[in-house]
Amino acid sequence: MTTIFFKLPAAFLLAVLLVGCSSGPAVRQSAPGVPLSLPDSISAAGTYEGGSDYRIGAQDLLEISVFGVPDLGRAVRVNSNGQISLPLVGGVQAGGRTIPELERDIGEKLAKTYLQNPQVSVFVKEFTSQRITLEGSLRNPGIYPITGKTSLLQAVAIAGGLDPLADLEGVVVFRHVHGKKAAALFNLRKIQAGQNEDPQVYGDDIVVVEQSGSKTALRRFIEAAPAIGLFLLL
Repeated sequence: MTTIFFKLPAAFLLAVLLVGCSSGPAVRQSAPGVPLSLPDSISAAGTYEGGSDYRIGAQDLLEISVFGVPDLGRAVRVNSNGQISLPLVGGVQAGGRTIPELERDIGEKLAKTYLQNPQVSVFVKEFTSQRITLEGSLRNPGIYPITGKTSLLQAVAIAGGLDPLADLEGVVVFRHVHGKKAAALFNLRKIQAGQNEDPQVYGDDIVVVEQSGSKTALRRFIEAAPAIGLFLLL
């Protein structure tokens, strides 16, 4: 399955965020038949890969491997100064760098004296001090820290679950992909039913859960006529 992340102008993204917290729908899927999954910059395992704009931070846990040299592979945690230590190359500055930058730096150090054209891969197994913004029809919207792999359903749970007015078919995730703002629409109903994958969310993602217009109208009707509302709820 393939997730379509649409690149959108900043003004449109702001408008969607504002609408997502109102009583009306924010975004509708233009092609209902398009299956959903992960963008190219993120692996199926939920780790950051070369195409991501993610910058490594202190206490992140990195998995580093060198193709054809399994003895050089290891998991290392970035220290408070942003440094990691690797065999043969010693200390390497990882903090503040993107995955491609760190891969290139390690490869260059290995190539100087030890290997010819080393192929270095870096994955972020656990990331810290990352935050996601959860907005819209959630019980406790806000900004929350995340560590390690976090799926969309888990993000919703972090915010206390869905509000009764939530539109399960209208969940929008905003993200920076290759330096540009992008958005994707997800259907929580299908994810919960196992029909679609539960996608990963990452630091700086903004998740907006739309309100259902029909449910909003029903809630207003119930509040205006409590006796009828009680009957309808039963």
